[in-house]
Amino acid sequence: MHLASSGRVIVRLSKIASAGQILCDEKNVKVAKVVELIGPVAKPYASAALMTNNIKKFVGKKVFALDNPPAKKNKEHKRKKKWKR
Repeated sequence: MHLASSGRVIVRLSKIASAGQILCDEKNVKVAKVVELIGPVAKPYASAALMTNNIKKFVGKKVFALDNPPAKKNKEHKRKKKWKR
């Protein structure tokens, strides 16, 4: 894992990951969320947004992708009922 000047982390992937997948360390501490995949298909990299303030302790260490990405929230807004008084 490498900290880029943009504030994101760059991670070399050993398996295919998808955008939105959470990366964590061996203690299951959430470190980053994959934003986009970059580089060649054979040896891809992921650009990930940070989910922790203390990223320096994770730089250079291995991180793992959670198997199940978090469920997407329904973005539809429910219409509010107008109550009669």
